[in-house]
Formats: sequence, C-alpha cells, structure tokens
Amino acid sequence: MNYLQFDFEVAPGEKTEALIAVLDNFNFEGFEETDFCLKAFIAEDKLDDESIATITQLFPDILFKKSSIENINWNQQWEENFHPVIVGEFVAIRAHFHLPITDVQHEIIITPKMSFGTGHHATTHMMIELMQAINFEDKKIVDFGTGTGVLAILAEKMGAAEVLAIDNDEWSIENSKENFVQNNCVAIKIVLDDSIKTPDIFDVILANINLNIILSNFNTIARTANDDAIILLSGFLKQDEEAIKNALIANNLGYKNTLQRGEWIAITAENKR
Repeated sequence: MNYLQFDFEVAPGEKTEALIAVLDNFNFEGFEETDFCLKAFIAEDKLDDESIATITQLFPDILFKKSSIENINWNQQWEENFHPVIVGEFVAIRAHFHLPITDVQHEIIITPKMSFGTGHHATTHMMIELMQAINFEDKKIVDFGTGTGVLAILAEKMGAAEVLAIDNDEWSIENSKENFVQNNCVAIKIVLDDSIKTPDIFDVILANINLNIILSNFNTIARTANDDAIILLSGFLKQDEEAIKNALIANNLGYKNTLQRGEWIAITAENKR
C-alpha cells in the first residue's frame, strides 16, 4: 500500500497541536515535526476530498504540499525516533533496546510500533500523571482505546486486580499483547471492539481516544462506572472542555479537575450517583 505525505508549513506550538488532533481524526497514521514543518502520513485509500476540504477550511492560513511515497516501514520509523519517556519519579517508558531506568516507581517496556500511546504524546503523558493520584489496589479497570496498552500495564503495576483493555485496531491489539508479555502482565484481558460492550462495572475508567468517540460512548462509560468510580478522559483539546463537561452533567457524572499540556487537556471525573 502506498502512502501520501503532506508537508504543512507550520512551526511547533499550539497550532501544530490542533492540526495534529484534526489529522488524527481523519485517519492520518504518523507525524514528524521539524522547526517549520509538520509531516503527516496517510494511506492513499483512507483519504477523501471531504477531509482535505475540512482541513483547509479549519486551517486556511497553513500551506501544504502533497506527495506520494512507497509503503513506510513503521517499525523502523518508531525505532529511529523513539526515546524514553520519564514522568517525574513515577513512571519511565522505554523500548527493549534502551538501558533499564531504575530511579522510578514503575518501568514500562513498550515495543515501538505504530500504535498510539508510547507516552510521548501530551494526552498519554497527562493520563499517567493523573493515574499517580489514584489508588488502583485490587480495583477493576477498563482501558478504552488502549493503543500500545501502556495505561493498562501501568494499572496492573499499580495493583489493579483486573484490567479490560479495548481497542478497535487489530494492529494495536497485537502490539498490546506483545507489550503485556514483555511487562509480565497477568491481570489484563484485551478485546477488539469499538465500544465497552460488557455488563461489568469498573472502579476506574480510562479513556484516551478522541473527542467524538468519547462523546458517543458517554452513556456506556456512565453505565459501567461503579459507585465512586474515577474516570480519566483525554484525547481532546482545551476548546473541547465545555463539550466534555456538558456530557458529564448529562450523564450525572461529577467533574473534578482539568490538566493541560499545551493545547491538549485531560479531565478527571467521578460517579457521583
């Protein structure tokens, strides 16, 4: 399969973060930032004229050029660009080819493939920061949109009794399974799905996906939340905060706080019923 490469003339900053968020919703699979350019990659068969028109309308002042390239070796791309991520003294995320990082509470080894969630992205980083304040001991967890499985792995390392990891991408499922084995996980069950389709009730709900998927699944998130459940949500921008808060109110869930990193935010909520 051939890919298309889009070179957007934009400097790193808030506008780049907003652009990445939009491109991610339109099936772009990889991004590379330089000083004055954002390179974005998408499979030829996943791009349509409507997507380009929307992107152009939302960012009329950003120029771009498009070119066709041969199929990308995503594994090689990840390995060349993957560097350890350290979240304070709490968590270190590294690949198997990095040296061990010992001066943190939890070390997670992630095989660098194209699945979303290595800790580099602001949303994953914030989810990890928020998880530090939660008691996972003997709790039942769901990780909706697990990507590489990094949040599910961290939940087990923090003492969770059961973790249900869900993703709608087969590549992510296979990558997550590899990462669970690499991290000696035994309490995680993973399923291929686009929503939480289980009668189970959870003590902690993790959802780091994107705005549209979270909003469309709010009823299910609320239904599967145990009494006093903690809900961590991310994958959206500061401008989307009001929409998330309104959805919390509509589903009788309580807002607790917002964490911001650049233009990205993560929200902590709770089941107040």
